[in-house]
Amino acid sequence: MQCVPYLIALAVLVIEFTPAHFIYTGPFLTAVPALAAVTLGPKGTTVAAVLALAISVATATYNGAWGTLQVYSNFLALILVSVAGFITSRAMQERRQEELERVRRIAVAAQEVVLRPVPARLGPLRVGSLCLAAGTGARVGGDLYEAVQTRYGVRMIVGDVRGKGLSAVRAVAVALGAFREAVHYEEDLVEVMNRCSDALRREVAVPGAYGQEVLLEGFTTALIAQVPDESVVQLVNRGHPPPLLLHQGRATPLMPSQPSPPLGLEDLIAGLPEKPESHAFIAGDRLLLYTDGVIEARNRDGEFFALPEAMEGLGVSPTPPEFLEQLHQALIRHTSGDLADDVAMILADRLNGLPESPSGGADAG
Repeated sequence: MQCVPYLIALAVLVIEFTPAHFIYTGPFLTAVPALAAVTLGPKGTTVAAVLALAISVATATYNGAWGTLQVYSNFLALILVSVAGFITSRAMQERRQEELERVRRIAVAAQEVVLRPVPARLGPLRVGSLCLAAGTGARVGGDLYEAVQTRYGVRMIVGDVRGKGLSAVRAVAVALGAFREAVHYEEDLVEVMNRCSDALRREVAVPGAYGQEVLLEGFTTALIAQVPDESVVQLVNRGHPPPLLLHQGRATPLMPSQPSPPLGLEDLIAGLPEKPESHAFIAGDRLLLYTDGVIEARNRDGEFFALPEAMEGLGVSPTPPEFLEQLHQALIRHTSGDLADDVAMILADRLNGLPESPSGGADAG
């Protein structure tokens, strides 16, 4: 549809500069800015109107039609339609922008209901979280995170649902609901992950509006971490980017010894891990859990964001919220403000001293 105004202008040129110029082309040129107002926006309407006027001047000069009433009436009609088209196009653009902002606000509010900020202090950890929406209109993403203090230690999850939109939000809600329930009753961390997987399998298809079905996305990558009283972190990784551990100024990815498929793709592999993997996590260390939107962020040269180097450069001196905000600014600079994918992160600092009891209040310390 966007090329129709230019095709009409081209047809007028062919008619006027060939033996077919006996055909009256005035109404055709008038349609050029009118159609552009519907399909091309204010800038495109202006370009189409200038092109139509230029063609009108050229054809009038070529055919020696200057001084006739027909030429002047054509010019007047073309100018009036161009002005009206520009005003209409501008109004349509503003209305679409208002609708997009309204939908975006609703989408953000819905996402904030599902993804709540984590407490500033959980047991032996000082924690911060961050969720950034990609610059792709009002489509809600499928990133998820949560951190909960339990009798087994602090348990955290980050995940990424394949796709965007309503089905992704529903999958996020299902996975987080299962996690928030299971972490308090399942001692086995692998079983907590299995509970999330089972919940997603039960909700493969859920009723949508007007009786239609809204399919949940095909798979979800997820990482669950547990920080007990001992100086370790236990991980269960199902196809998710490995967390980074900052120890003595060096950021190291905690790679799983056995790759595992995302949730929803368990049938593709036999022999899933039966127990979590443990890594040293001592006082003064910093642990970063994140989604792939961070490491897959590209600059204009197509280079990926160097997360380990950025983490090492920031060090452990900023508090978790300050660190995440500085990391956010680094991402914005790297991508020139154009994030292609959503981003979710949890940062946990291991502190000295005794952990809080599970029933204790959060300490902003």
